[in-house]
Amino acid sequence: MAGKAGDNPDSLMALCTVFCLKNLRRTMCYTGVRNRLYLRPDVFLPSEICDKLVNVYMELVHTDSNFVPQDGFFQLFFDPRSTRLTRLQLKGDFVRDKDLEAIGKQDLIELNLTSCNHLSARSLQTLSSFKHTLVSLNLFGCANIFFHKTRAPLARGEDDDEEEHLPRHAVDSDFTFQGFNRLRLLNLGNLPAEVDVEVLLKPLPALTSLDLSGVYLARPAFLAQWRDRLASLVLYNVDLSEDLISTVVQISRLRHLDISRENQRNSKFKMTKKILTSIVRGLGSLVSLDISGHIMLDNCTMPQIEEAMGPPSIEPCKSSIYPFQELKRPLQFLGLYNTTLCNVTHIPAYKVTGSKNEDQVLNAIEAYTEYRPELAHRAINQLFDIARIQHCNQLLRALQLVIAALKCHKYDKSIQVTGSAALFYLTNTEYRNDQSVRLRRQVIEVVLNGMEQYQEVTVQRNCCLTLCNFSIPEELEFQYHRVNLLLLKILEPARQDESIQRIAVHLCNALVCQVDNDHKEAVGKMGFVKTMLNLIKKKLQDRLCDQVMEFSWSALWNITDETPDNCEMFLNCSGMDLFLECLQEFPDKQELHRNMLGLLGNVAEVKALRPQLLTSQFISVFSNLLDSKADGIEVSYNACGVLSHIMFDGPEAWTIEDPERVWVMDKMWDAIQSWDISSRRNINYRSFEPILRLLPQSISPVSQHWATWALYNLVSVYPSKYCPLLVKEGGIALLEKVIELESSHEETKDMARKVMEQCENFKEDPMDTSR
Repeated sequence: MAGKAGDNPDSLMALCTVFCLKNLRRTMCYTGVRNRLYLRPDVFLPSEICDKLVNVYMELVHTDSNFVPQDGFFQLFFDPRSTRLTRLQLKGDFVRDKDLEAIGKQDLIELNLTSCNHLSARSLQTLSSFKHTLVSLNLFGCANIFFHKTRAPLARGEDDDEEEHLPRHAVDSDFTFQGFNRLRLLNLGNLPAEVDVEVLLKPLPALTSLDLSGVYLARPAFLAQWRDRLASLVLYNVDLSEDLISTVVQISRLRHLDISRENQRNSKFKMTKKILTSIVRGLGSLVSLDISGHIMLDNCTMPQIEEAMGPPSIEPCKSSIYPFQELKRPLQFLGLYNTTLCNVTHIPAYKVTGSKNEDQVLNAIEAYTEYRPELAHRAINQLFDIARIQHCNQLLRALQLVIAALKCHKYDKSIQVTGSAALFYLTNTEYRNDQSVRLRRQVIEVVLNGMEQYQEVTVQRNCCLTLCNFSIPEELEFQYHRVNLLLLKILEPARQDESIQRIAVHLCNALVCQVDNDHKEAVGKMGFVKTMLNLIKKKLQDRLCDQVMEFSWSALWNITDETPDNCEMFLNCSGMDLFLECLQEFPDKQELHRNMLGLLGNVAEVKALRPQLLTSQFISVFSNLLDSKADGIEVSYNACGVLSHIMFDGPEAWTIEDPERVWVMDKMWDAIQSWDISSRRNINYRSFEPILRLLPQSISPVSQHWATWALYNLVSVYPSKYCPLLVKEGGIALLEKVIELESSHEETKDMARKVMEQCENFKEDPMDTSR
């Protein structure tokens, strides 16, 4: 059977790599002096494995909140005789000068350092140690690497560590790329203006790829030194001028040129037909061009009336953009994002970025996510509109791109806001059947990352809403502990945004419904019971019975089901006082009464806790509720259930004088007689154990009658669900004993026989498909 899109399993290599990184001491390392990690002496790891270990380590640090970064991790790779590193992707503030120093003896071929703000000029010295082997170097956004750190005086008790984020001071004037003879690809994106880029690059005549995004070019003519070599030049957000363009068009071997901008603000430069024509004529090898964000003069495009007829074409001769009619062949890539040109009919390129349609928008997210989050954010916003208003046709690709953007920019609020909003629409029921388990798990993980990182209202709301698109608890079970902790944290503040509170309580309730008791106990220990009671207390103060109030009681009902520890926690946190206050404050709220009594039924099932329910006040309240017609029979039924368990402890346990035990029992008989046996129920039993224990006994015939009535109602209204459960749990033998007991009332015996008949008939029914 064909799997769903995005369902390819992880490779064994990927699984082993993650396992080793999460269990370093149990796999390839041992703990040495001062608790430091050392590689085992018999280990030799080739570059394919070492590169993967370091690169996946960086990924885990950024995307897996349960992963603990390992101090001294890079030290494991200091010796090229046991470990070989060749191609590394390092990113973010986790990377320090000492980390690079640790691997200084390796023969690196490719080194990507993206936005490593903690690197200082000390790391330039380490870079020099790679100069004989380095072919590709990326220093995008490493703004401080060209500056010396100054030593600030240390506060008492502080570690004398060079890693504090100290103010950058003097530019390092000693470093040059002299001797980096193999370097071909260099990215100096966002190089600070204090660094003279021309001097820095002079010793690199053999470069074939250069990225100077956001760099100030005082004398652009220096780029001509690569006119016969350069194949790729990126000048994103560089101020363009006639001078610069005339230099660029001399670099005749260019295959990729990017002269795009973030936006048209502050740009005096206008993209004219003449300039575009000079680029097309001068750069005959061009396969990729990005001119996004520029103001286009109208003379670049054909009037609509003159455009070639027929479907959109990528043939240059039909191009709606005049200068591109001179192309020898269609471009592989053309960036037209945030320009008017993306709206024309005939664009001579296989892949176009723009905002005209879904394809252009997805191309933009793909092209700009890594280094241009400001553009990716805008494109994700447009995808959000497509998914919300129209229909997303490339669902798998859209989801994968949004997930990648959220992982890559975990700390970028604008991407988190738009990305989480897009995920909500991309995971809803309309698209659900096309998504694999694996893809849906990736969505859950990035959503939880967002919730962890941002206490901000919009992100929290988007993330909670997205989780509501999943089957709960099943689809969230693999992150059960984490998702509960996050939701409880959201519900902690006394004054949380109303809509978030409502969604979070709904999710909490769904998460503790239909899960194992050990899950419930674990969630109870996290403070679940206390959090729900705090919400109830808050609503009581506001005299408001809304969904949050009802969901909170429902969640307490679910989490106390057959879980004595949580029942005890409820009592210890003054839960009974809140129960009485809610009854008094909201006498007509039927749904609320049902939830509260369902919960008290769970408490009453715990023998050790029953004495705490046996007070005149509580027994009077339960007795009065026997007459309730709220929610059909539910409130009366649950009140009778609570009293049935208390009666089961016998007359000697009845330590109160008022009301009398006999009077309460009579009221219970009357209540049970008044119920309709065919009532459809708002209840879900996972086990009959608490009911079955009330059957073969003579101490409280009314409890026995309540239990038998409950079973008869359930097996006759929902036979396929409850007949097998009753048989499986040994209920038939217990019902036989009820019939044998002299103390059992005749009505009870009759009902017991009917239950047994019902189960017998169910077994014989040829239509039964449950066996």
